Amino acid sequence: MIRYLRTIDLKGRKYMSLQPFVKWAGGKRQIMDKLLEFMPKKYKHYYEPFVGGGALLLELAPIHATINDSNKELIYVYKCLRSKRLFKKMYDICKIHEANHSEEYYYQVRDLDRKKTKFANMTMPEKAARCLYLNKACFNGLFRVSGKGYFNVPSGKKEKVKCFDEENIQALHKYFNKRKPVILNKDFADAVATAKSGDFVYFDPPYDVVGEQSFTSYTAGGFGKDEQIRLRDLIKELTDKGVLVMASNAHTAFIDEIYKDFNIHVINAKRMINSKGDGRGAVEEVVITNY
Repeated sequence: MIRYLRTIDLKGRKYMSLQPFVKWAGGKRQIMDKLLEFMPKKYKHYYEPFVGGGALLLELAPIHATINDSNKELIYVYKCLRSKRLFKKMYDICKIHEANHSEEYYYQVRDLDRKKTKFANMTMPEKAARCLYLNKACFNGLFRVSGKGYFNVPSGKKEKVKCFDEENIQALHKYFNKRKPVILNKDFADAVATAKSGDFVYFDPPYDVVGEQSFTSYTAGGFGKDEQIRLRDLIKELTDKGVLVMASNAHTAFIDEIYKDFNIHVINAKRMINSKGDGRGAVEEVVITNY
């Protein structure tokens, strides 16, 4: 069993602590100490069905893991990190994006998803590199899509863009290539279908809406009250199977009510990404556990 590693040791060498490769709404680095405090001390297989930027995954660096996200382009990045061949292709394309970066170029790359046939024919490394480039070049690091699924964040108007930190991306590639985690792009319930007693699942879904400033547009379709209830019901099923579950969400009356049969820990957090500057600041969140 493995709990977590601060640094990665794959062949007798210590590597830097792994860091998220994208700025992602709902990122968990700022509350990492609390998550580590509330998570189980021992577990077998790690599952994260809403992996996003993967802050907890990368902090733990588990030997056995299954990760999932509804954002297909984000999942392409993780899959490229796992493969030597795909990683090299993604890396090289990112360097092309960096060299060609301009305001005009940004919108050309951003609008590729409007051209359905061309976008469908793009390779996985091409889509993964586009995801990294847009995340670093767009306004405030937002990842937002329209109802049609089009990336619609304006340019961040940066003179130069780096798609990744060189040392970190190489360390990430070493970890993913060595450990070969299962990487999925499925419904969150399907992503934990193989979880067994003693396994640990961390759910970090789009949060319950707490006002106009809320940000949940990671993918087209959103995540409403019905989905929150479906997630709660899934956690009940996992609890009955002996699976250890921890979940994050906004501290709202609705969340308090539907999780009243679980342990609810209220914590203070800071919203780091919002389309409006005054939408950032201190907020209350909850960490929910079934143990």
